Amino acid sequence: MKPLTAIAISGGVDSLTAAFLLKQEGQRIIGIHFLTGYETSIPAGGTIDRQIQDISDQLAIPIEIVDCAAAFKTEVVDYFIKSYRAGLTPNPCLVCNPSIKFGAVLTWARRLGATRLATGHYARVRKDSLDGFHLHKGIDVEKDQSYFLARLTRDQLAQAVFPLGQMTKTDTKNLARTNGLKPITHTESQDVCFIHGHTYGEFLEQHGTASRPGPIVNLQGKVLGQHKGLHHFTIGQRRGINCPAAKPYYVLKIEPEQNRLTVGNHDDLGTDRCRVEAINWIQAPPTESLHIHTRVRYRHRAASSKLVPLGPHAADIFFDVPQKALTPGQGAVFYDEDEVLGGGWIVR
Repeated sequence: MKPLTAIAISGGVDSLTAAFLLKQEGQRIIGIHFLTGYETSIPAGGTIDRQIQDISDQLAIPIEIVDCAAAFKTEVVDYFIKSYRAGLTPNPCLVCNPSIKFGAVLTWARRLGATRLATGHYARVRKDSLDGFHLHKGIDVEKDQSYFLARLTRDQLAQAVFPLGQMTKTDTKNLARTNGLKPITHTESQDVCFIHGHTYGEFLEQHGTASRPGPIVNLQGKVLGQHKGLHHFTIGQRRGINCPAAKPYYVLKIEPEQNRLTVGNHDDLGTDRCRVEAINWIQAPPTESLHIHTRVRYRHRAASSKLVPLGPHAADIFFDVPQKALTPGQGAVFYDEDEVLGGGWIVR
């Protein structure tokens, strides 16, 4: 009997098509739909169970519904809230993938007898001749999601399957349409899937983050105005500063200890270096400097840079060309051509 592969089923076209491809290969599969506790309301006349049953019927596979709400709140939502309170800008997907999808969900999949977990990510895993596993970009440059997977461990990668890694998003949609696959959700996944109908600031206030007004200053320390709470801002933001000037202001620095927001012109956003800590290396950590490309947010084009290790889990990154809006709390992911070497958190 073939080994059992579990696939995380969200109800969108990506996971639906990924499951279809595994079936086409003759794989023995089981679906897992995990609940975060932050799902949007179900359309009139429908329930989660009915919708997932529809996916199950389309694919002719069993689908288990798994409640991950407690773990999701602790690992992802609480991290998000604490980061903003500390003046950082979090990246929930970089936390969710290793702790929930390839953490709690993979653990559940193993209990069901599965040896691997597939998802609808646009990324690729390669096994080398020594049975080591490598993470690579998906071939779709616009949709590549390897950035969000950079904190997976080697053991997690060894159990990961990404059927869409060799496809473009257009290929996926066309394949679904040709084969009559009908997703139950039609919106693209959001970076912050647990916030619906609110701004980040509103969500944070609903979860106990108080709005503390404080000074807005320029680089010389001159007070320009007052902000309504640091959790409403991130580095590089222009909206909401509301200080009249000949040129628009952008957020340069968030200082929770002083409850102070430092702003400046667009040209002030550039910097040629940053420090990265808590790095997860997919292969062995480097012991000497190396030339890499570094991506400092999902939509950022990875920039040519030099990595100088500061021990096994920290490094200084020096960019060949200054980069805009390097943001403490965001993930920095390191690439050697299309291979992901690892990733960590940008610090002040």
